[in-house]
Amino acid sequence: MTNTHIAGGGALVEIRGYPVALDRMYDPETHVWAKPIAPGRLRLGLDPLGVETSGTLAQLSLAEPGERLVRGKAFGQLEAAKFVGPLLSPLSGTALTVNEAVLADPGLVESDPFGAGWLLELAHDEAAEFSALLSQPEEIRDWFARKVDDFRLRGVIAE
Repeated sequence: MTNTHIAGGGALVEIRGYPVALDRMYDPETHVWAKPIAPGRLRLGLDPLGVETSGTLAQLSLAEPGERLVRGKAFGQLEAAKFVGPLLSPLSGTALTVNEAVLADPGLVESDPFGAGWLLELAHDEAAEFSALLSQPEEIRDWFARKVDDFRLRGVIAE
């Protein structure tokens, strides 16, 4: 397992050929990550496996600042080679800031999913929802490895 560093001082580990940041929480159903950046404030993004299973991103739309987000409901939409559909929020709260750079260049989500390719920032208001997210490094590693193995077995991604 190789460690590399990402912007903001975090470390990436390689799991089954994919970089994974262990300094954030993951929604195992949607491949959306959430990283605390200030008290009550989180940054959201899409992990590399979520990106690969979507295909090359063509277009993104995201919630407007001030918009109420609800766990499990759409906070945006993506259009990609293999998938067109909603991005589902891992937590409830209020959209604060949208990453204008990824709206202009969706390829940032593919090239730097844990850095410049983040999607939006949100003020969360439901601390109880954190229990649905994976946050411990070992559980993140195990979950991600199982997902890669499952996707390869089903032919969703290449060996």
